[in-house]
This record gives sequence, C-alpha cells and structure tokens, in this order.
Amino acid sequence: MANPVVNTAVCTCSFGTVPMVLPVVSQQTVMMGSMPAATIMDNKCTTFGMCSCPANPAVAAATAAALGVLTPSACIPVTVAPWTPGAPTVAVCGKTLLNNASKLMCQYGGVIQVTMTPAVTVKTP
Repeated sequence: MANPVVNTAVCTCSFGTVPMVLPVVSQQTVMMGSMPAATIMDNKCTTFGMCSCPANPAVAAATAAALGVLTPSACIPVTVAPWTPGAPTVAVCGKTLLNNASKLMCQYGGVIQVTMTPAVTVKTP
C-alpha cells in the first residue's frame, strides 16, 4: 500500500548525488499529520547536488571539456510534467494526491522518486 506524501518528504534522482526535500506549493489547505499534503502538481524540484546524466547539456559540455571523461555538473532539474500516477481516487483541492509509489521524470532523463515521507499508513488489525 502506498503512503501519502507531505511537505518535507525526501526525494532522490537516479542521476543526482544528494537527496532533495520536496516543497509543497500546490496547496496549503489540506493537512496530513500537521503538514500540507502533496499533489501530483508539486513538481518544482530544487536540486539533487550534481547531475551525471549525459543528456544534461551542462554534463555534456563538462564531459567534452574533459576529453570524454564523464564529468558531473550542477543539477538543475527540468520537470514540466506532473508526478505519475499519484492516487487517482483521492483529490486534494481538485488535484490528485501524491503517493510514494509515484515517479517524476526530469527532461534530462533522470527518474525522481520519493524515498521517505513523514506521512505513513499504519494498518490496524
């Protein structure tokens, strides 16, 4: 069972070097555990440290300057699409709730995912 994602969830990118804390900016009304619930529209990622994806123009330029040796460069994610799939049966302020099974694609080729969320689902007997 997927868990809901809230403000301050930790995300990683397959080409990044450090995790990022997800800011919830799509809504500030619905709370889960005293934190704003994230929606699939919370796709404004800040940085994952250094990027090592050859499709990133900055990495390609640094690699060319290093005579073909893969050279990571500063990560500036380009995320224009929403997270997918989210929790299609749960709406938050008219937007689909984000859950930790969702993925977000960076235009440079990285796959962004939630690795830790403060909101957890606890099953009771």
